This record gives sequence, C-alpha cells and structure tokens, in this order.
Amino acid sequence: MAAMDRRTALGALAATPVVAACARAEPSPSRTDEAALAAEDVVRDVAPLGLGSPWETLDPFLFCVHHDDAYPAGNERMGPAASLAGRAIGRDFAGKDGWRMYHGGVVPGFPQHPHRGFETVTVVRRGLIDHSDSLGAAARYGRGDVQWLTAGSGVVHAEMFPLIEKDGPNPLELFQIWLNLPRADKLADPQFVMMWGDTIPKQLVRDAAGRATEITVVAGNFGELRPPAPPPRSWAARADADVAIWTLTMAPGARFALPAASPGTKRALYFFRGTELRVGARRVPAGHRITLRDGASALLENGPDEAEILLLQGRPIGEPVAQQGPFVMTSMAEVQQAFIDYRRTGFGGWPWPSDDPVHPRADGRFARYPDGRIDKAG
Repeated sequence: MAAMDRRTALGALAATPVVAACARAEPSPSRTDEAALAAEDVVRDVAPLGLGSPWETLDPFLFCVHHDDAYPAGNERMGPAASLAGRAIGRDFAGKDGWRMYHGGVVPGFPQHPHRGFETVTVVRRGLIDHSDSLGAAARYGRGDVQWLTAGSGVVHAEMFPLIEKDGPNPLELFQIWLNLPRADKLADPQFVMMWGDTIPKQLVRDAAGRATEITVVAGNFGELRPPAPPPRSWAARADADVAIWTLTMAPGARFALPAASPGTKRALYFFRGTELRVGARRVPAGHRITLRDGASALLENGPDEAEILLLQGRPIGEPVAQQGPFVMTSMAEVQQAFIDYRRTGFGGWPWPSDDPVHPRADGRFARYPDGRIDKAG
C-alpha cells in the first residue's frame, strides 16, 4: 500500500474507528440444582450481534470485532490469487466472495495505524497475522495464538493477513477485543505479550449425559486453569478486576453450569455460531449478545447443532470514555493531545520499508520483541 501523508492519515483516523485438553471435570450441579438454574431468569437483556459490524460490549471492554474470511490461495506476494476487480481497495469491507481486503492493497489487513489509551486482545482461531510496530517489534502468530497489546502512551502497528498457502484456501478467523485502560495507566509504556496456542489452557466438561463443553481460557481463571499473564499494566492484571475472556464450544444438546462471577462484575455471552441456546429460563437464537444479571450463575443448554460462545466479563473501570478513531482517553482534551503527540513524534516513527509489511513466507510463528529477544511457538 502506498505511503499516506500523515495529515491525511490523521484525518481519516479521526473520522473512522480502526476495526481491531485437558479432560478435568468441574463439579457438576445436582439434578435438583440444575432444575432450579434452568427455571431462573438470569438474562438482563438480549441484542442482535449484527453482521460485519463491531459487537457492543460492557465496561471495561470497548468493543469486539469478529473477522471470518474465506480467503483463496495466495499469490507470490501472499495476496489473494484472485481478481481484486470490483473491490474498494483501501477500504474493502463488503465481503465479496466471502472475504475482504480491509485496508490492504496487496495483502489483506490493516496497514500501519496508531493507538493510544487502551489494549487490543487478538484471538486468532484460524489463519495467520503478521505484526510490525513502531517499537521495531514483529511477530507472526495465529492458529490458536493470542496477542495482547497494551498500546498505552502510543504505538503504531500493522496487522496484515498473509495468505501463505499457494495450493489451497487460507481461511482466517479471529476476534479483536478492545479493552480499556484506567486513566492511571493510559500513558503506560507500550508492551505486547504473545500467548502461544499450546500455552492457553482448555478444559472439557461433560454433563450427566456425557455431552461435552470445551472451555478455552484466554483471561481469568476457570477452576484450576490459569492462562498466561497479560501485560502488567492491563486492567486484567488486577485480580479484583475479575476480567475473563473465554470461548465455549458446546456439543449438540450439551448442558453447562456457568459459575457466578464476583459481585459487581459485568458479563456478556456472544452466541456467534449454532442454532439456539437456552440460558436459564430464556431461549435465544444464534447471532445475539446475552447480558447476564450481576452475580448470577447460569445453566446453558445447547440446541441441536454445535454452538460456540465468546464470554467477556470484568469489573467496570467506571471512568468517562472519550474516543476519536484509534485514541481512547477520558476527555476530548486528552484525545486532542494524542493527535498532537502523534503528529509530533509518530509514536516512535515507522522503521519498516512499507506501510503494510509482511514477513517471509517460510517464517514460522514467532515474536521478536523491542529488546531483540525472540520467542517462537512450540
């Protein structure tokens, strides 16, 4: 993608947000307890997720985006080996033929763009992402990996989706979750951690009929499961913040007793694949967000098809949110200062030869940190 004048880029950014087993069983409730949970009204509200748009979230989260693209085989430059005719290159979100170029011109993805004042948690279920940033750090991750980036005082990064496979499709599916930072940490030093897929704990829980629910724990604790630690200035690094990011995969007809969160914690379920889910006494079709009552445990009973659910929970930060494009602060004066700082410093500048760098096709999954340390997927 051709380099963009910083003033033009700032105008565009201001106008548009960047759209970012083990088989150990938990104790099962008795039949009497299950009957009581099944009859309880634990749902506060239900809202449609919307197709192709960011999902609304509860404080301390800002929003969540679900990218799911059926990319074709890759060409020599790791872009789509397919015609790009009819696409709004540079802003292709239409989903033509089941995939999008997003802001990419050759390789799909998001060329360099700045962030300040919050965190991105990128959970890649299928496919790969190439990360490059203004700190000189780089990574290729995916296929179950998670990148947790504290933007803090300011970082510029690119997130490109290289189509590695030449002889077959390159499906990509990911969640990007924006998690707010409290005022005291909004200007923390930028930092990212890689959570390789084999370090992210999973647990298989079976109901009385033997039907399975698998819980993948990116943040928060489930039973004795402890995921890798988030960056130290994250809201999720505070035990009393009760932040959890889980995905649940439920077999047809499976029942799962979701334990209660701490008092004051806000919790929502994003039912993004399946047919129908019963949550306590409420039946909900797929494609909906289900907000639960504070402090409530809930019995989930799946419908006739396998279901997948994203759970986001946390204690609210409870501070004002002022957002313009990629900057999230607590006042518009702070947002304007972010624009001034970005114009002046470029948040460290851009050390890469293009706005949309990708790593060599043969590279495996790796992370190179600003201090030169290199970490590779197991």
